[in-house]
Amino acid sequence: MKIAFVIANGYAMGGTVRTVHNLARGLSAHHEVEIVSLVRKRRHPFFTLDERVHMHALDDQTEEGGRPLSRFTQAWWQRRARSVIPESELARNKNYTPEAVSGLHRYLRVTDADVVIGTRPGINLLLAAWAPKRLCVIGQEHLNLAEHKSDLLEAIDRRYHDLDGLSVLTEADRDAYRRLLGRGGDFLTVIPNALEPQVPARATLDESVIAAAGRLSPIKQYPKLVEAFAQVAKKHPEWNLRIYGDGDRATQITETARRLNIEDHVTLMGKTKELPDELSKASILAVSSKVEGFGMTIVEAFSVGLPVVSFDCPHGPGEIIDHERNGLLVPPQDTEALGRSLLRLVEAREERHRMGAAALESASRYRLVDIVPRWEEFLEYHRA
Repeated sequence: MKIAFVIANGYAMGGTVRTVHNLARGLSAHHEVEIVSLVRKRRHPFFTLDERVHMHALDDQTEEGGRPLSRFTQAWWQRRARSVIPESELARNKNYTPEAVSGLHRYLRVTDADVVIGTRPGINLLLAAWAPKRLCVIGQEHLNLAEHKSDLLEAIDRRYHDLDGLSVLTEADRDAYRRLLGRGGDFLTVIPNALEPQVPARATLDESVIAAAGRLSPIKQYPKLVEAFAQVAKKHPEWNLRIYGDGDRATQITETARRLNIEDHVTLMGKTKELPDELSKASILAVSSKVEGFGMTIVEAFSVGLPVVSFDCPHGPGEIIDHERNGLLVPPQDTEALGRSLLRLVEAREERHRMGAAALESASRYRLVDIVPRWEEFLEYHRA
């Protein structure tokens, strides 16, 4: 079977990029796999691509790329894209360029792939609208339905029926899509993201470090996490908070730490290719998100034996964390409770180690070797 993933920018850093690369690697053991990137803005991909997986861009914006379309042709393809993709999705992702959109239209007509998988709503909509009937087209949801604006929800309701199948990350999101689309059964499946096959070092759980990871964006609410961590820093000044990721909210985070007089205890670590290795240097993972599509960072923390303290936000944490067993769930937006739970694991070494052992055991549910067969079964069913 030849499988093609269509992604917004496969050369960039990001959770979706990382998980798509990982799944492509797993499937390439028994199938021909390629990644089709709408755009390319750097010569080399941020994440190392498996040698068995080929990746190419529809709009190469590097110095090696071709000439852009004429102004008239660009305007024509922009109109075609806007007839399918709603404004909120176009505003959220800037990679639907005329060159990328026209390239995708052409690709769908000439590809010899058996299955084409979209990896964000706008791409799924284009596949539903433009893919020839001979192609099996599958949508992937890497966020969750509740995060989408009303115009995108209307487009999903109108066009997703033309997909052959849809994969979501959580049971809660499957229920939401079932209500919207009026379809369940074999059309919808829940397949979580998989861990990378490399076995990272296990955390000792005796380092005075709380870690957090993810893009420095409003949805991660890192200023709230800094406020929660202040409870720890006040009683245990030897402990530190490390936040991994990049984005445009660094100033708000540092200003919050400065206001609380804990700036020496909060470090923005920047982005990393090897997050599990960095998490292994911590003793607790903290999650302060307003909403999560899944919570891959939680699973990666489990893989190094790290207990997790998280807001019980929609949708992922509550389906991954077994409260009091491998971590702690606290009411959404309750910063005081988040701080108390962090402080609890800081002060209770034995409990921290007990939860860490359970976390390591829980990580086995997300092994790539077990996730790939679920994808193969889903794809084979819809190809038939």
